[in-house]
Amino acid sequence: MQGASLEQANSDLDFGAIRKVLVVDDSRLQRRILVASLKKWGFEVIEADSGDAALDLCSDDPPDLVVSDWVMPGMSGLEFCRSFRALDTRQYSYFILLTSKSEKQEVARGLDAGADDFLIKPLEADELRARIAAGARILDMQRELSEKNRIIETALDELKLAHDAIDKDLMQARKIQESLVPELTQRFGKSQVSLLLKPCGHIGGDLVGMFSPGENRLGFYSIDVSGHGITSAMMTARLGGYLSSHHFDQNVAMEKRFNKFFALLPPEDVAETLNSRLMADEGIEEYFTMVYAIVDLRNGHLKMVQAGHPHPLLVRQDGSTEFLGDGGLPIGLLPDVSFHQVQTQLRPGDKLLLYSDGFTECPLSGGGMLDEEGLREMALECASGPGGPEFLDDMFWRLTQMMSPDDGMGDDVSAVLFEYNGP
Repeated sequence: MQGASLEQANSDLDFGAIRKVLVVDDSRLQRRILVASLKKWGFEVIEADSGDAALDLCSDDPPDLVVSDWVMPGMSGLEFCRSFRALDTRQYSYFILLTSKSEKQEVARGLDAGADDFLIKPLEADELRARIAAGARILDMQRELSEKNRIIETALDELKLAHDAIDKDLMQARKIQESLVPELTQRFGKSQVSLLLKPCGHIGGDLVGMFSPGENRLGFYSIDVSGHGITSAMMTARLGGYLSSHHFDQNVAMEKRFNKFFALLPPEDVAETLNSRLMADEGIEEYFTMVYAIVDLRNGHLKMVQAGHPHPLLVRQDGSTEFLGDGGLPIGLLPDVSFHQVQTQLRPGDKLLLYSDGFTECPLSGGGMLDEEGLREMALECASGPGGPEFLDDMFWRLTQMMSPDDGMGDDVSAVLFEYNGP
């Protein structure tokens, strides 16, 4: 070596992640000089006189730093570097090639083989120490990054377990929510009610339903709870209990009379009761829109209340249409709200469609939304085909064909179809 000897190098420098160094050189004298000096700098040093011997040392416990001669009999330093990089090790090791070659092409070959740095013989102590320090900084950053990646991977594994558990719970919650709508179609005499409920996720905030406390008396509704996800779904479960089709004594839309039978209450009274119950519960920020209707099947007389929900579409037997209702406030926004009843007379062959804004506010592939006019045209096209659930399935299919592929189904879609066919 020329210049300041390696033995005189300052040993106060912190070499960070580099603790164990492998020296590979077929020259015993060169190894002795390097090993002695590296040990003085505080490194644990192992040595090998060939590339094959070095690979055996590295297979089980790779070093932090390799200092290898390029020109050696048998396996060259370049071949050893390539084989060393091919080892299946968890940690990255810094590799310095010692060479008398300074041509750019030779340096490029070394980099391609996996070398990180080069030192031109004869060595200068200060340069070797500086190159090792530079390698230590790179290893520190690499291992810090690896540790952060390990932490991230661990966190992702934990998140996946949590996600799987949540997904399982949501699937069960969907089954529970689907149980709130046990029958998607039901006949009442000659007339029929059909339901459609398509949440945009596992669970949704829409709810549809129907109930009949006795012959010729029928109630049905469409509800859309504000927001999405678990909170909205919990609210729909609660509302499903308030408007139960099985437990009439719990249904706020009915009252028992003469201790013999249940009667349907006026729709505006039902809306006010639901509003009072919701406003009485502190901490609940959700509200919902609703259309609730009752009909006397003997004469087709329909009464309904609209509470912020989209206007129901009435499709007459002769093909004429009209939107019913005057809007109204959603339920659960303000206390002491009065709701107004709307009445209409149905004739045999008429269809009444209640729907959520998942229809009318659906983004279309051509831009804009379906809106009420688009819904009217769609309903008239579907009215020429089969009625009942096929009508609603056809509407939903048409909607999926028209919706923007970028936005997809961004909101729950639900509907109720009442077909009146006379007493």
